[in-house]
Amino acid sequence: MAERQERTAADAMMTRIGQAVMLHRGGDREEARSRFLELWAEIGENGDPLHRCTLAHYMADTQDDPFDELAWDLRALAAAAELTDDRAAEHHRSPAVRAFYPSLHLNLAADYAKLGRAEDAHGHLRLARGAVHTLADDDYGNGVREAIGRLERTLAEEGPGGERLGPPRRP
Repeated sequence: MAERQERTAADAMMTRIGQAVMLHRGGDREEARSRFLELWAEIGENGDPLHRCTLAHYMADTQDDPFDELAWDLRALAAAAELTDDRAAEHHRSPAVRAFYPSLHLNLAADYAKLGRAEDAHGHLRLARGAVHTLADDDYGNGVREAIGRLERTLAEEGPGGERLGPPRRP
């Protein structure tokens, strides 16, 4: 009975995280960020790794400051390292935690690129590319693969210091 109540509470938290995600996708970034912060306070730094990983992953997208975005994406990666396949399978199609890593590393690569840290961006992009075999051949998996390709092309057009290479922009 206690295990069932615990599972129901866990499902409720994932539902609440999902509601905040829907707010963000619907364009209410501020309200989504506010709700994520409230949920983070409930979950805590040592809470369920699935909740922390999921919330931090989406919270990063609501940040205005690229350093804050990076901090949330790093929290998501750290929580994923604590997550078991059994726990992940309770809420995701893919029962393997390793299927989270392409997206987590892609987000970190994008964060580092925004911050002009090309070497770190390339490193996480390599990790993302190396983990794509864990993704299914579906819309989500294909979307992550395409996003990795886009970021690879963007980074290939930049110089070592992050400056854009190629033809100059017209005034």
